[in-house]
Amino acid sequence: MNENGRDDDARCLSVILSSTPTSVSLVEETATRLLDAIKSEEDEKETRNDENNGEDDESDAAGAGEKKKKKDNESNNEQILESFRQRHQCRTPSIPQPLSDAYSHAGTVWRGTTAIPDYVAKPPSDGVPRMPSAMIMRGEHDFVTQECMEGWKKDDLFGHKFVREVVLAGCAHHGLLENPRLYGDVVDSFFAEYD
Repeated sequence: MNENGRDDDARCLSVILSSTPTSVSLVEETATRLLDAIKSEEDEKETRNDENNGEDDESDAAGAGEKKKKKDNESNNEQILESFRQRHQCRTPSIPQPLSDAYSHAGTVWRGTTAIPDYVAKPPSDGVPRMPSAMIMRGEHDFVTQECMEGWKKDDLFGHKFVREVVLAGCAHHGLLENPRLYGDVVDSFFAEYD
């Protein structure tokens, strides 16, 4: 210890990556695939509803049918995005206030995957000291799927095989906000072993 009470040999003892993909393009492809699946479900529902209601575009007054379709399409797109949010981002009835606050205060330059479109995790360089033990965690319904995270273990991205994987049951991308107790218990347990 030095005179400031700091350990000069202090080092990172463990790492936790929560819903962190190894590749931006892979997670974007996955999110698009999940979104397309929801769109297909919504289109099927809309087709069944139209058939059940006996809608006939030819019977619409001039222009009225197009305006209705445009309004219905906008409403459908909002429903699709909300369905995606509730299934794969945050499985809560509404957006939790801390998440809403974070989104409203987000920057404009380093926001979203467009800031890092070519990011792909790579193993450490030769000669780098051993990386700390690691835990990768994600929600069961997260858009950052198993496939998006498996590279952390499979591709030896930590330079060792001491990588624990945890899937948070019933959660999506924001497990900390969806089930804080479960999330905290998992983190506390890991830290108790390594820190």
